Order: sequence, then C-alpha cells, then structure tokens
Amino acid sequence: MAEELTPAVSGAAAAAADPEAPEEPIKQRKNGLYPGVSDELAENMRSGWADTELRDLEPIPQAARTAARRAALSARFPGERLVVPAGNLKTRSNDTEYPFRASVEYAYLTGNQTEDGVLVMEPTADGHRATIYLLPRSDRENGEFWLDGQGELWVGRRHSLAEAEHLYGIPASDVRELAGRLREATGPVRVVRGHDAGIEAALTDKVTAERDEELRVFLSEMRLVKDDFEIGELQKAVDSTVRGFEDVVKVLDKAQATSERYIEGTFFLRARVEGNDVGYGTIAAAGPHACTLHWVRNDGPVRSGDLLLLDAGVETHTYYTADVTRTLPVSGRYSEIQRKIYDAVYEAQEAGIAAVRPGAKYRDFHDAAQRVLAEKLVAWGLVEGPVERVLELGLQRRWTLHGTGHMLGMDVHDCAAARTETYVDGVLEPGMVLTVEPGLYFQADDLTVPEEYRGIGVRIEDDILVTEDGNRNLSAALPRRSDEVEAWMAALKG
Repeated sequence: MAEELTPAVSGAAAAAADPEAPEEPIKQRKNGLYPGVSDELAENMRSGWADTELRDLEPIPQAARTAARRAALSARFPGERLVVPAGNLKTRSNDTEYPFRASVEYAYLTGNQTEDGVLVMEPTADGHRATIYLLPRSDRENGEFWLDGQGELWVGRRHSLAEAEHLYGIPASDVRELAGRLREATGPVRVVRGHDAGIEAALTDKVTAERDEELRVFLSEMRLVKDDFEIGELQKAVDSTVRGFEDVVKVLDKAQATSERYIEGTFFLRARVEGNDVGYGTIAAAGPHACTLHWVRNDGPVRSGDLLLLDAGVETHTYYTADVTRTLPVSGRYSEIQRKIYDAVYEAQEAGIAAVRPGAKYRDFHDAAQRVLAEKLVAWGLVEGPVERVLELGLQRRWTLHGTGHMLGMDVHDCAAARTETYVDGVLEPGMVLTVEPGLYFQADDLTVPEEYRGIGVRIEDDILVTEDGNRNLSAALPRRSDEVEAWMAALKG
C-alpha cells in the first residue's frame, strides 16, 4: 500500500463538519519522505488534465422506486425538514479505513452509496423538495485531488454534482455547505441518528430523540414489504449465494487440509466477484463449532466425519443480501445420528415454510417449526412431555435456542427498528421476504443428552417470499432433503 502524502482525515471531511472554520492548508504526513511541495510542482499539478465530465449517464435502475419512497416519507411527515445521512468513513487502524457502506435508510431513499452524503427533504406547500448533499470532485486548484488522503488520485474519482443529479434524479449540492445551513434552519426537524456526528451536532438544539426515533421506525417499517426491484435484487443475491455454496463443496478437500477459513475465503471470492460483499460475517462452523450460533472466527479444523454448518449470504451491489444455511457432511454422507437430527430439522423447516402465506400471523411459521422440534425431543426422551407442556415452558429452547426466522432485505436482520405490533405481532403480506431457519444444537459438554448427540449442530435456512397465494422459496435451487444433499455433493465432487 503506497504511503500517502497527507493524513487520512481529509480537508473535505473536516469542512463538511464545520464549513465556517478557516480553511487550513493540506498538511504533510508525519514521517513522510517528502518535506514539502515546491511552488513549481504545485503549479504543474494544476494544469494539463483532460475534461472527464460524464454527460451521457442514465438514471440508476431503481430511481423511480427511490422517488416513490421519498414521496411516501414526505406524506408521513408533512411540514418537517427530514435529514438522512449516509455516514462517514470509520478508521480501522491509524490511517486505514473500513470499506464504506452507506446507511440503509440513506441508500433506500436515494440509491447513492458514497460517504459523507446526506439527503435533506425541505418542506414545501405541497410536500417536500429533496436535495442530495455530496462531496464534489476533488479540487485541482488547491491540490486536494493529489495531496489529500481522500483526494481522487488516492481513492478514485467521485461523480460530479451534475453527474449525481442525472444518476439519482435528485438535485445535488456541496455537502461542505450543509452543516452551516442546518444550524440556521428553523421549524421542525428530524434526523436519522447514529451515522454522522457532524450533521447531528449542527442539529443538536433542533431535534429530540423521541421524534428522531419515529423517523427511524417509519423508515424501517417502509421496508417490510418489498417492491419488484427489491425482490429481483434478493433473487440475484440468493442465486450468487447458491453458486458460492457449490464453490465450497468443490474445495472441501482443501478445507480439510487447512481450516474453516478456506471455506470462508472461498465463499467470499464469489461474493466479491458477483456482488458488493458478504451480507454478514460468514459462519463456517465445522464439528462442534456448529453449536455456536454465530461462529465467525472460522479458525477450526474441518474433519471428515463431521458436519459443516455454512451460514452465508452474498450482498448485491445495491445492498440486498441473501441469508442461507446448509449443514453438510464433510465426507459427503451423513452418519446415522447426524441424519436423524438433520431430518428432524428438515421436517421442522417444512412445517415452518408451509405456514408462510398472506394473512397468516408472523409468528405462525416459528410456532409450527418449534412444535415439530419439541415433538422430536420428547420422542427421543431428551425432555419430558407432553409437547404442550414443553412449548408452554419453552423447554425445547435448551437445544433450539433461537427464533425460527427474521425479515430479510438491505440488512440481514431487516426492519429491526419496526414496531413489535407491525413485525413480530403483525400479519404476513405479499412482498415480505423472511428466513425460515430452525435448528437443533447439542453442545459438546451437554450431559443431559446421550454422548452420540454431543457436538452436533444442524440448521437449515431458506429465504422465503410471501406471494399472493402462498410463498416462493427463493433459495430452492439448493437441495435440502438429506438424500438430495448427498447426491448434490457427490455430483459436484465429480
């Protein structure tokens, strides 16, 4: 990695936080190899550059959808200024940053994904006027584009404000002017908190936590029902995820020679080639690690005879993520006890998926799957029945642990800020997408179960779209039944 000439914190970012502060010269990096910039070099770098403005841009595919979302937001909060930040770069260590991912609320309403962006909706007599505030192209007159740590010669070209207007269908302005404008704003204001400290500071005397939370909740509930574009993106994410699972099966021999990280890295390659990233930290849990629900260390051995619980999802370039789990026999064949537990989870998942339909209570699929698991645990003598008693007391949770699913979308646990009455206590509608993912986990040190059960963890997870007449399994291309899994793995291994 080349050593930059300047600090990682850019002058543009500082100006965005406080545009009234006097402009400071771009500072040299401590311990940099160049002591300064000569006047001759500075003058040379100002000129001799071609015009690179892009003048034939088409709007992003979801531009009509983001406009409709902003209209719905406008109708909910008439007469109020609404401020939705994308967020800022976060430092990983010293002068390196984590890859940037815009806030879901901002990306959902604009389609833009660049750091420091802010959507502002100004109230008008008949609704709102939206403006997207962005960093413009790097300044070549003052040397920002080549001297600043976030200058374009270091991190890449940004869209000009004119280009952004064409792409997103929203008037664009310089974000470095925004904090000052917000300080002078009058009238009711709401902001989505937690993404941009500078913007929040400019509004500190104008907003309340309660009112801001109402905005966040509304934006979360807007995403409960997906439009056609979103469903298409989720299917893309799932399709890439299916290919990622196939990639993993093909290299299980290499994973056995190394560790779970080979599996993680193999899936990540597919995610980066076909999408933006993984939608969440890949769980590549082999052997007893499968009993740790969110095992993301992925540093354990992969052994023939053990199970591999792979919970992974590709995130598309528009931030929609899949979330799929399969529990695979590393050898290609389930043992008798592994098959017994796997088939019980499969039966529970079948019951859960069958309960997903419009008009059903959201909780129905969870209750259906939990009943099957409780029945199995009673039948195996692991817990005393009857089943109704087990469910009433939640005794099955020692081995099932988690809920049977969640909403899915731009977040892997989408719509998390929605009110309980519209989410967990709500009713399913066409266009909702959720996971169905029952599991059984017998910890390696659990003395309440026979020894042969210990260290076995099984989860099966699929992404389910609620349709007008029932549901559609978006991830049906991945086999689920134990014999079909074995046949699929055998075919991939050749």
